[in-house]
Amino acid sequence: MNQDRQTRRQFMGRGAALAASAIGASGLAQQTANGRRPNIIFLFGEGQRADALSLAGNRILRTPNHDRIGREGVWFRNAFVINSLCAPSRAAAMTGMYSHSTGALGNDTSHPIPPSIPMFTDVLHQAGYEVALCGKAHIGEGARDRYWDYYFAYNAPSTNFYHPIMYEGKNGKITGPEKYNGYADDLIVDRALGWLSQKREKPFCLCLWFQAPHAPFYRARKDLDLYNGIPIAKPDTFDDDLKGYPGKPRAFANADNKIGTTILSDDDPRSLEELVKDYYAGLVDVDRNIGRVFDWLTKTGQLDDTVILHSSDHGFFLGEWRMYDKRFMHEPSIRVPMMIRYPRAFRAGRVVDQMVLNIDIAPTLLELAGLPIPERVQGKSMVKLGQGEAAGWRKDWLYEYYEYPGSQQVRPNRGIRTERYKLIQYYLPPEEFELYDLQTDPGERNNLYGKPQYAELTRTLQQRMTQLRKETGDPALKG
Repeated sequence: MNQDRQTRRQFMGRGAALAASAIGASGLAQQTANGRRPNIIFLFGEGQRADALSLAGNRILRTPNHDRIGREGVWFRNAFVINSLCAPSRAAAMTGMYSHSTGALGNDTSHPIPPSIPMFTDVLHQAGYEVALCGKAHIGEGARDRYWDYYFAYNAPSTNFYHPIMYEGKNGKITGPEKYNGYADDLIVDRALGWLSQKREKPFCLCLWFQAPHAPFYRARKDLDLYNGIPIAKPDTFDDDLKGYPGKPRAFANADNKIGTTILSDDDPRSLEELVKDYYAGLVDVDRNIGRVFDWLTKTGQLDDTVILHSSDHGFFLGEWRMYDKRFMHEPSIRVPMMIRYPRAFRAGRVVDQMVLNIDIAPTLLELAGLPIPERVQGKSMVKLGQGEAAGWRKDWLYEYYEYPGSQQVRPNRGIRTERYKLIQYYLPPEEFELYDLQTDPGERNNLYGKPQYAELTRTLQQRMTQLRKETGDPALKG
């Protein structure tokens, strides 16, 4: 541990030394109207899948304030998480590193990220930013081992929606927990806007992370009757019998995350209609709160000097294969929104179709701040990609999931996704695989694994997956 602290001090010292030259040389830093580095607001959704946006064509959900980020900035339409689980994904976003590199393998809240691994907010703080975390932390021990100018957060899958229990602190000193009254996300945004409204000479970075629509899916009281009478269409695979479906592995069919069949707790949805409507209602409240942030930035004249990045910690099944929750490598679980509004760097209305990952968030925000990206970061800055320069961008990426046994009983799996194909490996005995051609089978209904005509493709994907594990230093890789 002492060695970890020393390594972190050395790293931060190098980062601070490099920051001055990087800021001076960065065209992005010079693009702000007042010559200062940009403010940053990192909006992080909870289980918001990529199509849970009216911008993405959702026919029921209306998200005008989410949509504004994409319409007035750049929208990355093919964004994914490298581990579809809350705590590992949040660690990946904050560090730019894979779960096997940070050690954040599951939702266990008792193990912080090693001090030798900086979060991007640590680098920002060392370079003169004021930093705050408000909302659902669920990362290590709530990231309370890091410095925050302001902190109003909790560290669990969820807190009471109407009487949240939160930790609070400022200037690096955090106390709690204490019980508060009010709908959790509304209260979180109240506190965040209060902190933003304080006088300051430095640029700020606010991590504003929402709780809704996490289980148990309680709505804001103003939305209790929202979607009454609105029909919910069943996904194409809702009625498929997984137990007898040809080609689907038992690892997928036997997991517990099924609507209305295996009730593990009061949090579990009892019907498709209940799940989808409560999920959408939670996002409506989130959208209102994003609108409050826009209003404050506009009122204070800081809107165009502020980077606004929106994404989510994972996707979510909404009845596909009669499932809810996440964890699997299938598209509803791994696809998330990714949008950035910052007119100093990005042309409004640009749409990007190359594959981006949650490990790309940290290096992107550091580059936009004019700061160097740590060498250990495994993600890539999306800045040039968002400006139209796609040369050399990734063509494939590695997925990993570890938490087992545990909630939902999803077996550990890893996989590789290319622009066209996906190979999933459930590597604990009995080993099973799924292989899909996403071009001809976007719904992942026809498992091609084991068919002779796909043997060579399978070998190529397996070899590339091993190479990606080597490149990212997977300690579980033998040899």
